Amino acid sequence: MITIDRPIIDRPSATVDGMRTGKGGPRAGAVAAGSCAAATTIRLTGEIDIFTSHALRERLLRVLCYSTNLLVLDLSEVSFYDASGLAVLVGIQRRARAMGITLALAAPRPYVSKLLRITGLGRSLRVLA
Repeated sequence: MITIDRPIIDRPSATVDGMRTGKGGPRAGAVAAGSCAAATTIRLTGEIDIFTSHALRERLLRVLCYSTNLLVLDLSEVSFYDASGLAVLVGIQRRARAMGITLALAAPRPYVSKLLRITGLGRSLRVLA
């Protein structure tokens, strides 16, 4: 389940169902969003893999339309991340830059930080402590 709150444009919140993997259960790849004047924060939960990455990409593209100038992806509750998830990050970052939005990652778990460092994405993606 994906819940997206959009208080920056004062619309009611919207709920979108559908992110589910065979092994990750119903919360795999779920996204919850909230925003304030300074940043739009998206909390990702569950597994980001080949089974959830397409739906995640679609939802994040929609979030970009309502984002402030800073879009923060909170990775603290992501239990698994693979190469298809990294591809989503690269694509979303590219689209965000074109829209004048800065993409930042918050609270990645140690294995995700290592993955970002090994692939070199840690240099191009802003990582918040």
